[in-house]
Amino acid sequence: MTMVNRQEAVVTGMGLVTPVGNDVLSTWTNLVEGRSGVGLIQDFDATKFPTRIAAEVKNFNLDLIDKKAVRRMDRFVQFAIKAAHEAIADSGISLDNEDKNRIGVIIGAGIGGLRIIEQQHSNLLDAGPSRVSPLLIPMLIPDMAAGQVAIIFGLRGPNFATVSACASGAHAIAVGCELIRTGKMDVVITGGTESCITPLGLAGFCSMNALSERNNEPEKASRPFDAGRDGFVMGEGSGIVVMESLEHAIARGARIYAKMSGYGMSCDAYHITAPDPSGIGPALCMEYALRDANILPEQVSYINAHGTSTPLNDRSETLAIKKVLGEHAYKVAISSNKSMIGHLLGAAGAVEFIITILSMHHGIIPPTINYEVPDSECDLDYVPNVARKASIEISLSNSFGFGGHNICLCVQKYKKE
Repeated sequence: MTMVNRQEAVVTGMGLVTPVGNDVLSTWTNLVEGRSGVGLIQDFDATKFPTRIAAEVKNFNLDLIDKKAVRRMDRFVQFAIKAAHEAIADSGISLDNEDKNRIGVIIGAGIGGLRIIEQQHSNLLDAGPSRVSPLLIPMLIPDMAAGQVAIIFGLRGPNFATVSACASGAHAIAVGCELIRTGKMDVVITGGTESCITPLGLAGFCSMNALSERNNEPEKASRPFDAGRDGFVMGEGSGIVVMESLEHAIARGARIYAKMSGYGMSCDAYHITAPDPSGIGPALCMEYALRDANILPEQVSYINAHGTSTPLNDRSETLAIKKVLGEHAYKVAISSNKSMIGHLLGAAGAVEFIITILSMHHGIIPPTINYEVPDSECDLDYVPNVARKASIEISLSNSFGFGGHNICLCVQKYKKE
């Protein structure tokens, strides 16, 4: 059996739709300036809910494709298409000059088309089964973001969704990396997308007592690692990258943002929603990522934390970082983008992966805003409130999901040989 030499995977293009900007530039600018995208919910009347705030995407309009086609897509799919367009344009790749059989699309989504489910269920109850749209199923299934992106660009490589709750986007990137490494694909369009700030979605998380109820101060509601944190804030959006083999990127003269050095995956095997308080699952995935990347713990200079702003998660993640890095944990900069954009659920890992790369590329770490009162159990350097200049060579990006799913992505600054 002939062994294929392992290819190196690199990122050459990025696209974002977030609560603080509908592209990479505006998102990055607002994050560095510490601006929150959290506010009172505008999409529906939330006055009867204990939580009435969320990090919604603002002024979104998908004008890149036919309006009739847009109406046949749930919002989470529209976000992915917008981000994919930006990522492909940013990469400078000419798809018409590529072998489209060797370009895959892997896009994660934790929930999928919850909005269309609610709308069509209402039609069923009000007017009967004949009023349910024939497009209900293809509009709601989580894999349709990947499917629609492939259809629009004519990409015939592997195509599917990863569904692992809040780890979905990061898992998609890991799968994309493996397709590149093994030589199965030259290019993979990968990332995550989500949009489930709906009455049912909000009610479900409220019933779990998982959300912040700081309704009078929406911009201060998400406060990862702060002693006063009282839950996460729902967010929505998409993050998509163009990932390709180093060989392919060099051959076409691409600008390379970063190298995807490694990834690690694990499971808490503990509880359907609560993290293992020992932090063993997150620690394991970080250890696996470092091993896969052939990186020593003391070489890590930045961690983009999962940092949800829930009491249990932030404490267990801090403990996990200490388990893996030891005393070096106190020398590493750690920040949570969720303090500004909320928790994008299935899109979170992909969006935060992109922000990690931007931090390395620009030499600036966006802050963890709303950090006011230190927690004795969260005693690391969380880059509080103000962005920080930093030379970053190696970063980790953590994502953890309901069901105990853990993944860590290891990213390295690219240097020409």
